[in-house]
Amino acid sequence: MTSRPVEPDRVGPAEAAHSAGSSTETPYAPFAHLTAPNATLYRQVMRVFLTAKERFAVHLRPEDVHAALPPEHRPAGPDAVVKALDSLVGWGNLRADPDTSRVTAVEDFYRRRFIYQLTQGGEAAEQALSAYDEALGRRGALQAVALHDIVTHLRALLVLAAEEEPDAAKAHLALSALTGRFEALAANARAFMGSLQRTIDLHGVEVEVFLAYKDRLIQYLERFIQDLITLGGRIALLIAELEDRDRVGLLLRLAAAREAADAAPDEADTAEAQAYERWAGRWAGLAAWFVSADGRESQARLLRSRALGAIPQLLAVVRQLNERRAGRSDRSADFRALARWFAEAPDDDARHRLWRAAFGLYSARHFTVDADTLADRAARPVPPATPWAEAEPLRISPQLRRTGSYERRGKPRRVQDRSEQRRQLAELAAKQAEEIAAARARLATDGTTRLSALGELDPVAFALFLRLLGDALATWRPGTTTTAATSNDGTMEIRLTALDDGTKAEIRTPGGVFRGPDHTVEITDLTQGIPAWEVR
Repeated sequence: MTSRPVEPDRVGPAEAAHSAGSSTETPYAPFAHLTAPNATLYRQVMRVFLTAKERFAVHLRPEDVHAALPPEHRPAGPDAVVKALDSLVGWGNLRADPDTSRVTAVEDFYRRRFIYQLTQGGEAAEQALSAYDEALGRRGALQAVALHDIVTHLRALLVLAAEEEPDAAKAHLALSALTGRFEALAANARAFMGSLQRTIDLHGVEVEVFLAYKDRLIQYLERFIQDLITLGGRIALLIAELEDRDRVGLLLRLAAAREAADAAPDEADTAEAQAYERWAGRWAGLAAWFVSADGRESQARLLRSRALGAIPQLLAVVRQLNERRAGRSDRSADFRALARWFAEAPDDDARHRLWRAAFGLYSARHFTVDADTLADRAARPVPPATPWAEAEPLRISPQLRRTGSYERRGKPRRVQDRSEQRRQLAELAAKQAEEIAAARARLATDGTTRLSALGELDPVAFALFLRLLGDALATWRPGTTTTAATSNDGTMEIRLTALDDGTKAEIRTPGGVFRGPDHTVEITDLTQGIPAWEVR
């Protein structure tokens, strides 16, 4: 059942609480104020109650809430605050109790006077929202000081483990301090590496700010990496000493027994075992963070490699930004400009001249490869690793060296007649175009149909169908039910829709049977109405 916000201007606290129903029917009702029209005012009112609770104030009156609101969020009069309080009561964030402390006459009992306090659900909802806001704005840090503290706590545990009868209170406090420091280190490292990746990708980062602090960031990474290398090895040795002869197991059992002493009577039988399981899991996480085992790298080693890899990435970002500022264009921009010039060229001759000017791919006219040259190379091959000074010299005509041009003496070669080859190529191209046109006509559907209704396909039509299907599936994403794609040459369009009836489709070809989940498909031939010479 979904909760619906009550009307704050029509319902009082008692009626609102009644309309809200039981907590089992709407367990997430305390979050309903986030989507209400006055969500900002509701959040500020709840923060006032949280602040009052920290100061050990249990109940608040509407005028107290109105006075405690920030000036920028404070309504002009207390009536708006009263309406907000009544709505929060209806959602289960607050509880309203009759205010009888200021009653001086019988008539005062009939006036609506309430005092408000946080409910358990409202307090839990605000704590969750505070954690959410903190996680969004958290940048984290690589805490080198935390590494030193972990070393200190591990040494203290070694001293306790060496005693004949370790003190349970000292063991519990030392393990609590160790795990608390480690959890803070791991959480801050995760947050910092996430924010560092966003910085490298320049997501939500101002370029000027990034260039201003990049040197300090790189120095910060280098200093932490150095501390992680030195202190990480020391921590791994201390962990190995504590795990030797199960020294740490004794301390974990002492901490679990001390923690289970405060358990409720109905949980006393299993409290110690559950507490020991929790402490063993925390220790296993600490050991896995610093010690590699069974082909698995430790988290400290992964963090170190990630931080090391971030430094050249940051430098690459700085280099790209500097090149962008200097106005230098990259290779992709040059090729895009060249492609635009080719598209704007008036004719093929201009495109050929542009090609020669851009790439300079002239033939080496002074070096002729003919049958005699190939026969000589086959008789006396020259290894590719032969230095040019030791290779056979290339003999160049003195006239070419003197004038820069060379003309072969003797009768020129006859021009070879290649009309037959051109005719064969034209026939082959025409045949292929006819086959592709027939395949397009075979695949084109008159509206929407199923894949299983396509029937048997010849090899050309089946190859075209596979390319279309691959183009459509390439755009498929998790949760997608319908997609559309166009072939690379722009001649065909396919629309594919998944079915949920579990049927299978079979398409028979001379080479075998193609099977898969059935879909509805619509294939359109985009070349209809276009002259054949334009399609080719």
